[in-house]
Amino acid sequence: MPLNKQTGNMFDFITHTWNPIKGACQHDCIYCYMKRWGEGRLKAPRFVKSELKTDLKENNIIFISSSIDIFAPDIPADWIIQILCKTEIHDKNKYLLQTKNPVRYFDFFPNKSTIGYADINADNFILSTTIETDRFMPEIMRNSPPPVERAQAMAKLPKEYKRMVTIEPIITFNLPRLVSFITMFNPEQINIGADTMNKKLPEPSKMEILKLAETLGAMSKKVYLKSNLKRILEA
Repeated sequence: MPLNKQTGNMFDFITHTWNPIKGACQHDCIYCYMKRWGEGRLKAPRFVKSELKTDLKENNIIFISSSIDIFAPDIPADWIIQILCKTEIHDKNKYLLQTKNPVRYFDFFPNKSTIGYADINADNFILSTTIETDRFMPEIMRNSPPPVERAQAMAKLPKEYKRMVTIEPIITFNLPRLVSFITMFNPEQINIGADTMNKKLPEPSKMEILKLAETLGAMSKKVYLKSNLKRILEA
């Protein structure tokens, strides 16, 4: 099966996406773009084994399962293991993983002292999480872990793994507290984006977003403002 080329409002550095797990995400965030289709709203997660035959080629940067959080609690560990085994075969690529449940990274990404470490090449992975705000808003985030728990889990990852965070969709925040969450785990890249689903989320102002980017940038962080922020920044 062919790889999917990166399209739409994603990350500029991603070349392709690969989605071996499909269906509704257990986190059920109200702003999830997959809810535009029944796939992300009605169907239970399923493992598409035919995707394991996909030629991932070489020298690509592949976002694995961009349409569902494969580290959500209801995703079987065996599915994740098969996906990671596939990446070992195509080890000349880099792979982005994104989750709101980063505590589950610990089950699959050991540190150098752990038996089996040789099976995972840390240089091939970017481990990322989403932190929309410093506040827990269950009416928006539904079944997702609170943002502070996501930050704490990322801070405990083995140091050899590259970390990234996506503040998207950005929701109204307390600047010092949100900055403390981000600096807790020292991500190499920070992406800031807005709601694209028109869910009328409580959003920060233009000045608040620019101040956040300035504060993080002054701490030598790579901060990228996504194009979907234009609606707020040019209002």
